[in-house]
Amino acid sequence: MEKLNFKLDAPNRARGTRAQAIVGVVASGNLEVLLERVLPPDVCMIDIATAAHGFGAVWESVVRDFVTRRAAGGLRISVNDGGARPDTVALRLAQGVRMIEEPEA
Repeated sequence: MEKLNFKLDAPNRARGTRAQAIVGVVASGNLEVLLERVLPPDVCMIDIATAAHGFGAVWESVVRDFVTRRAAGGLRISVNDGGARPDTVALRLAQGVRMIEEPEA
């Protein structure tokens, strides 16, 4: 299992007040993403656990693009990867941000 950690400057604070959100399911070709609102509003930390070794540069590119495009400031994001492609990673991260913006159920 390879573990990757990224601490990124986030230009936009995550909207909403929900404390946490989880999307996806760890299974072949997919991933699980947990988002927690626990950091200062100008920082986003992303921790990734993946069985696919050697793809750190791809992961870094995907998460940097995500933080640039989405309001992710204040979030600690944990990713448990089951072999997802970069487009699926981007989709799950976007779904997680949308969910954390929703009111508590």
